[in-house]
Amino acid sequence: MNKHIRTSIAGLLTSTIITGAAFAAGTHPETGEALADDQTFIYRLGDEHTSVDPQVVEDTYGAEIVRDLFEGLMNQDEDGNLVPGVATGFTANDTKDVYTFTLRDNAKWSNGDPVTASDFVYAWRRAVDPALSSPYAWFMELMSIENAAEIIAGNAPIDDLGVKAIDDKTLEVRLSAPLPYFPQMTTHSTTFPAPQKVIEEFGDAWTKPENIVSNGAYIWTEHLPQERSVRERNEMYWDNDNTILDKVVTLVINDENVALTRYLAGELDRTEIPAGQFPRLSQEHPEEAISFPRLCNYYYTFNVSDTGPEAFKDPNIRQALSLAVDRDIIAEKVMAGGQPPAYTFAPEATAGFTVPEVEMASMNQAERDELAKELLAAAGYGPDNPLSFDMVYNTNEDHKKVAVALSQMWKQKLGVQVELANMEWKVFLEERGNQNFDLARGAWCGDYNEASTFLDLLQSQSGYNDGKYANARVDELLAEAKTSDDPAPLYTEVERIIAQETPVIPIYHYAGVYMMDSDVGNWPVDNVEQNWYSKNLYKLAE
Repeated sequence: MNKHIRTSIAGLLTSTIITGAAFAAGTHPETGEALADDQTFIYRLGDEHTSVDPQVVEDTYGAEIVRDLFEGLMNQDEDGNLVPGVATGFTANDTKDVYTFTLRDNAKWSNGDPVTASDFVYAWRRAVDPALSSPYAWFMELMSIENAAEIIAGNAPIDDLGVKAIDDKTLEVRLSAPLPYFPQMTTHSTTFPAPQKVIEEFGDAWTKPENIVSNGAYIWTEHLPQERSVRERNEMYWDNDNTILDKVVTLVINDENVALTRYLAGELDRTEIPAGQFPRLSQEHPEEAISFPRLCNYYYTFNVSDTGPEAFKDPNIRQALSLAVDRDIIAEKVMAGGQPPAYTFAPEATAGFTVPEVEMASMNQAERDELAKELLAAAGYGPDNPLSFDMVYNTNEDHKKVAVALSQMWKQKLGVQVELANMEWKVFLEERGNQNFDLARGAWCGDYNEASTFLDLLQSQSGYNDGKYANARVDELLAEAKTSDDPAPLYTEVERIIAQETPVIPIYHYAGVYMMDSDVGNWPVDNVEQNWYSKNLYKLAE
């Protein structure tokens, strides 16, 4: 077991148990801060979440909700370190291809049933079952779970998955190859347990508030699609006595400027700051406007499949478009929230990852623009034969600003004609996933803190390789990295191939840019994955 993980688990297990009575006194039991009488946290979602089914959810908004409703084997603390969840700890064999998790005795479902190892076996088999078609089935394959790839492909029965309930409180996982960061991957929602008898009784309707049974710190009590949802304390949760927030409310507000207005009117405790407004708001509200690094990238992906434009089959054309993007303008003028310009796919915030030097990053913008013109002219495009294509993004004012800026840069510098279109989130995901696009917005937040969470998106068989880029050398490097003691040089080579062949255009790497009510306590700004849990938050008295 990793020494750091062992220390974290031991520290948490030996900490003093705090009873709910301490909260009645109106002060935080550890910090002594005065607590608000109303422990309700209200925040904005930019769009409707995809699902609250752990094995189906595929977006960040949904994952935030699922982390409250369900609890997996391991959680993260405010710094992103592993801490116990349903499991009190784990061990690994010497070759690190068998992991054994010990489940706590007092973990319960919201209906009072005990959470057992069999609940995880059922959920993990469900995730790889072709009948479910989980959008995150590929993640289970990335975890190197024995036979996952064969089951997903339909070439083996789901019972062959390398996961076994030794007894009610012992879960054994067998891997097809050693994976040193496997435990970190168990914080992902796809690996959370699922209530078999509830799913079998209600089918697709099992996640409705009136049907759902969950094992996290909160239960799902209200959901009005495209409007609001509510989750409230789960009295059956094993650590309910130490949970302070009573209720979490999400409001779907598509327009970030409208959301900001409602925040300033006191209707929200947290909302994203619209592009370009952080400098002003940080001066006007210095205690509420915050910006911190995120483990996320923002990019555009080329459709290089058979349905994509013929021009995009040429890597020189793709590179020309990437070169002509002035990332400094996008990051500093359009976004203006502390987002760093991106010339690589994986962010600098990635653990154990050193951003490699790529040729484009060492050039100034004038040099990039000149090379872009040369590459496009060599491909036969210019004023008399302008390159034209469609560009799509999901409905959002910030995404629109970036898309407009990109299209103007390409038009002014290269004479390129771009037709912009936006789509509602779920439609956008479906169209992009079916390769019904020329150039599409993409963004990815790390599912775990390691470079492969980003670079694996460009592996030829990845479920989120929406542009269908395929490079045998990239596949080979990524496969080798999974068992390498030092994957950094392999990731560097992958990034340099990506920079040369340009299947994607990295634009910037994310920052968390929020208006956050100063009454909200313990927001984990140092967790770059932003795996936050409402049970760790609280509202301070004004």
